[in-house]
Amino acid sequence: MATSAHRQTSLGAVGALPPSAAGCDTGRASDENDEPWSPGRSLPVSVSADEKGRTPIRSYKRRDLAGRVYASDEARSFATNSANEIHSKLRNKFPSFVKSMLQSHVTGGFWLGLPNQFCKSHLPRSDEMVTLIDEKGDEYPTVYLAQKTGLSGGWRGFSLDHSLVDGDALVFELVKPTTFKIYIVRASDYRP
Repeated sequence: MATSAHRQTSLGAVGALPPSAAGCDTGRASDENDEPWSPGRSLPVSVSADEKGRTPIRSYKRRDLAGRVYASDEARSFATNSANEIHSKLRNKFPSFVKSMLQSHVTGGFWLGLPNQFCKSHLPRSDEMVTLIDEKGDEYPTVYLAQKTGLSGGWRGFSLDHSLVDGDALVFELVKPTTFKIYIVRASDYRP
């Protein structure tokens, strides 16, 4: 695939790459001697837009999985309860659900299984691209695997761009047949 734009940036600054920003260098390049990634630290990422300036293609530096951080039961409960509150305040106009993040969702395999019954009732019966829209309005294309009822390709980028960790909770609101609006609640916001 030919690309006409490329830039190196940090995790927190990733979003849609406007054609006017093509070719600009806004961050530091990846270095073999960098310290391993840890929560709260930016993860170097390369962002490329295609020749028409459409949604960028992202590639990420691998994380050191030995430094995984697990949420406490209290922090996980806080995030899930807060997400359930948001979920209950949504208008019943669109179907929605809450999903608590586990290590397998946010590190390593980056597989996100979705509730079976929700998928059977509301999502396509065949594999399809599903768009995730974050709270800023940035869009992330992902691959929905109908037989496995989950998100695969593209989910990793969403997870890394939003620094999701074990214990965070997400509210998924299906605003179009293949588009979810995502609300994120951080387990790290828990205060004992």
